[in-house]
Amino acid sequence: MKLVGLTGGIATGKSSVARRFVERGIPVIDADQVAREVVEPGQPALLAIVDAFGPGVLDADGALDRAAMRQRIIDDPDARQTLEGITHPAILGAIGSRLSDLAAQGAPIAVVDAALMVETGSYRMYPDVVVVTCRPETQLARLVSRDGMTEERARALIATQLPLAEKARVATHLIENDGTLEALEARVDAVIDALSAQISSSE
Repeated sequence: MKLVGLTGGIATGKSSVARRFVERGIPVIDADQVAREVVEPGQPALLAIVDAFGPGVLDADGALDRAAMRQRIIDDPDARQTLEGITHPAILGAIGSRLSDLAAQGAPIAVVDAALMVETGSYRMYPDVVVVTCRPETQLARLVSRDGMTEERARALIATQLPLAEKARVATHLIENDGTLEALEARVDAVIDALSAQISSSE
């Protein structure tokens, strides 16, 4: 099974690319969704978080209080490292388990969609890395339009992320998304065709 990493910056169109993969019959594992699932009530990672930080990080229903957890990270510089030391292995384990299931089902290609793949270095796990990018002015305009935020706020949010040019450097397949949805889907289709051709040539 060919493993493919998918990443990109905010408002570049990564979600639309992931959706097109699914439309073409290619399974996509959303790392953000997995991250939410591994800290659901009853999960070992949530129990470990409570052991590390105390019951104050839980809400009234026994779920992780994300606002409280964020505040702990702000107040304590070491808290983020502790939290990631608990959640990252759980996330990687869950993704690995799902990939094993897909391989057993005979899926020829599987995609893992993770926004911070380059930042965390996990892109190295994938022989093929698809990076979705666009011009900075396109990214800014989309963010202002999509989320209704001021241009100043949008610029500040973009500035907290790794520059798109740095993400693009690790791409084996670069998808530039400055045009229409139809143009984007055509570019995704071209990547899928290239990946499928690689599989055929290696058989």
